[in-house]
Amino acid sequence: MRHLLLALAFVALILPLAAQAQSQDLAAVITEYRDQIEKPSRQTVGPVVEAIAATGPQGAALLQAWSDRMLGLRKSDGLLVIAASNGDGLTLTDAVTGAELGAVPEDEVSLLRPNSGVRGVISAALAGNALSDSDPRRRAEALDSLSRRADAGQLELLREALDDPDPVLAARKLRLERLLTIQYDPDPAARIAAIAGFEGDTGLDFRASLNPILTTRRVALETVPENANIARELSPGGAISRDEAYAMLVAEGLAPARLTPDAMRATLAQHIVNGSVGGIPVAQLGDQASRDRAYTALEQQGLVQPAATEDEVGAILDRYRFLDVYAEPNAEVTDAARAGLRGTQTRIGMMQAADLSLDALSLASIYFLAAIGLAVTFGVMGVINMAHGEFIMMGAYTGYVVQQFITNKTMSLIVALPLAFIVTFAAGVALERLVIRHLYKRPLETLLATFGVSIALQQLAKNIFGTQARPLTSPGWLDGALTINDVVSISYIRIAIFVLALVFLGLYLFIMNRTRLGLEVRAVTQNPSMAASMGISPDRINMLTFGLGSGIAGIAGVAIGLFAKVTSELGSDYIVQSFMTVVVGGVGNIWGTLAGATLIGFLQKGIEWFNPANTLAAQTYMILFIIIFIQFRPRGIIAAKGRAAGA
Repeated sequence: MRHLLLALAFVALILPLAAQAQSQDLAAVITEYRDQIEKPSRQTVGPVVEAIAATGPQGAALLQAWSDRMLGLRKSDGLLVIAASNGDGLTLTDAVTGAELGAVPEDEVSLLRPNSGVRGVISAALAGNALSDSDPRRRAEALDSLSRRADAGQLELLREALDDPDPVLAARKLRLERLLTIQYDPDPAARIAAIAGFEGDTGLDFRASLNPILTTRRVALETVPENANIARELSPGGAISRDEAYAMLVAEGLAPARLTPDAMRATLAQHIVNGSVGGIPVAQLGDQASRDRAYTALEQQGLVQPAATEDEVGAILDRYRFLDVYAEPNAEVTDAARAGLRGTQTRIGMMQAADLSLDALSLASIYFLAAIGLAVTFGVMGVINMAHGEFIMMGAYTGYVVQQFITNKTMSLIVALPLAFIVTFAAGVALERLVIRHLYKRPLETLLATFGVSIALQQLAKNIFGTQARPLTSPGWLDGALTINDVVSISYIRIAIFVLALVFLGLYLFIMNRTRLGLEVRAVTQNPSMAASMGISPDRINMLTFGLGSGIAGIAGVAIGLFAKVTSELGSDYIVQSFMTVVVGGVGNIWGTLAGATLIGFLQKGIEWFNPANTLAAQTYMILFIIIFIQFRPRGIIAAKGRAAGA
């Protein structure tokens, strides 16, 4: 018991002394760096922050207050204080000792306002201590801070805190530790092992950690050290021009400035004395070698600035080797970094191809959805309907109108899809009854008539909805994108359109193959006269078929309107691609339409990849390709049968 009391007494004596020592250390640091604390700079504040952090808990409290912009100077005596708002004013604490100083009005303290760069340095210094905090949120914030600004001094702190009860944070700590090992570990073997551990990784943080290792600087050396880590050697007149090489030597003070022939003649003329220059008669200065000797003599007499003649330039360049040298001295580390970066770039290339394929598939599904209705009216009936795009536009505006009455976006979409079908089905039936039924077998007149209808419908939409784009908002669950990694992603709206295209493909096949309407449509398509003799009304089938194609276009309009601007010109943006899809795929065949949409979608995205800055050029090249394609395969990818085949 007596020993226990002595131990407690010793602890009670030591703790205040330790606190006092830390306080004295902090006071000394503040005295030394007072100007830097009051007016910090991002470039020079690092050592100040490190010195304060090393003083212990009170230093950490000072840094936290500084980062929170609650560190200030008491105006009465200039004392550095930590301020806390108390509603009516500020409660002050001595920044060095932690002693409470009471409450003062806000205007009695000048708060320091470090900029974001300085605060980032402070946050990185505090992060080391926060890595083992009991609060997961603070540990995550510390990792975020270290990810943005880390240095070699924090690597050991991170390694000591790798064990984390949260598996997500543990994985993040391990990844960050490996990244910092690549950058800061003094052991080359550890760095190489860390790089190998990221094999195939495409993360931006991994690539960023390799870039400093592979950074090079250009040097000119007479003698190359044996341990120089050379990236490549440059030959004057080859990888580097002779002028650039010599200018590099001049800039580094390794060679005199170059002397041009004109400058040499002017200088020699200024130093003619008694008919000679540097002891050489003027009459003998007719060749370059004599002029070089005369100028060299003037240099030796101290009459002109040293300069290099052409021969001297060549001799100097021959003395030096021009190299790109890695900033990283260890060749094995740079070899590992190059190999790691090559593997990453190969994987990124594959992922970019996958991302481009997803974009192309998404675009193909949009074209297919827009062209299904046209495949019915043009492919099955042989009617060139230039107003097909306006049915897409009508469907989009139907969705917009529904959302004005139903605020729930999911419910409005559920209502808008069948309503758009009904509206455009009715419009299609009306167009067929009033115009198209009188123009069968007259394709040119049908084209002109439907083109006029197209212009009329666009103007009607402008009169009703105006010329400004109207919003058709998607439900919240369609916001964002499915992100696979840093390279590959696809928006949920495009995924939904892809699914919708598959649904309509299945619905079309069901109607055509499993229903009486489909049987009658196929009969009229194959042989109208024979179908009529069997009691099928071709006139009625044509009306329903045209209405079906128009209704599908309306549903496509709702889907397209979710990501495209809804205006009166919406349909005209897709009518050309829709016709190309049907014609290239094969008129009158749904599988041909699918193949045509896929070909055009992939072709357009491929051309845009080669020329991303000019989408108009991409469309032009695509049209030229399709024209050439049709010359060799006029019936399309999958040739049609029946009425369309004989058209």
